[in-house]
Order: sequence, then C-alpha cells, then structure tokens
Amino acid sequence: MDSDLASLSIEIGDALRQRRLILASAESCTGGWAAQVVTHTAGSSAWFDRGFITYTNDAKVAMLGVRPETLAAHGAVSQATASAMAAGALANSNALISLAITGIAGPSGGSPGKPVGTVCFGWCLRGQAPEVEQRLFQGEREAIRRQAVIHALNGLLVRAKTVPSVP
Repeated sequence: MDSDLASLSIEIGDALRQRRLILASAESCTGGWAAQVVTHTAGSSAWFDRGFITYTNDAKVAMLGVRPETLAAHGAVSQATASAMAAGALANSNALISLAITGIAGPSGGSPGKPVGTVCFGWCLRGQAPEVEQRLFQGEREAIRRQAVIHALNGLLVRAKTVPSVP
C-alpha cells in the first residue's frame, strides 16, 4: 500500500475511534479496495465491522436489500443505488456509519449518459438519510478505481470528523 493510502487509513481510524464510530462498507466497482485501505491500519477491528462486495445486481439485492425496482429504474450506477447500498450496509451490520461505491471503471460498460469513469457514492450515519454524490473520473481502470476509493474515504473522513462522539 502506498504512503498516501496508508496515511488516509490512519487518519480515518483515528477519527472513527475518537468518535466511537464503527464502519461498514458496500463496494461494487472498487471490489473491496476501500475496506482494504481502512483495515491496513493495525487495530482496525475497533472501528471496522464489515465490508460488502456486491459486484452484481443480485448481490446488491441479496446482501444489502437494494430493491430490484431501484435497480430497474435507475441502474446499478446511480445515486439512488448508492443511497440504498449505504443504508443496506448499516441495516445488515453493527456499524454506525457506512460508505458505498458503485460505478463504471471500464474499459467497457459505459454509455452516453453514464460514461466510463462515472462513480456514485453514498455515506450514511445510522438514523439519518444517506448523503450521495456522483463524480466522473478520468483515466484507465485502476486510476478510476483508485480515485473512487480516495474520494469515498475522504468523504467518510469529513463526515466522521463532524459527527459528535457516540456515548
């Protein structure tokens, strides 16, 4: 793991530990890379509960409770699906905060409305509505995936730092 990702792992662990937050992740196009970064830091079991790698629509439905109607209406790469994934990660874990990533890393799979590099994100704090975002990243498959992981984890870090500590 490179030093930038290792530093991000430490910073996330510190923020989650200080606020007594436990994380669950739900990933599609990144294949568990965000969870790998978070768990790079020793002692991460204190702030990381579990990760869901839901690459197919069937996995999103079965593991996270994403509604087939959401997938049919909006597609797997959509803010609606990212929101449902983030909420589903909380519903199916002991976590208090979650992140979700779903996108098109390429080199194929894009369309005019959703080109390669389109990635949707969701972050959710238990008891609150998910926050979602869509980004378009440039580059080859690994560059897109890396940018998505960094964006998701930086989004998590911002949210974790603004949450009051859990008693």
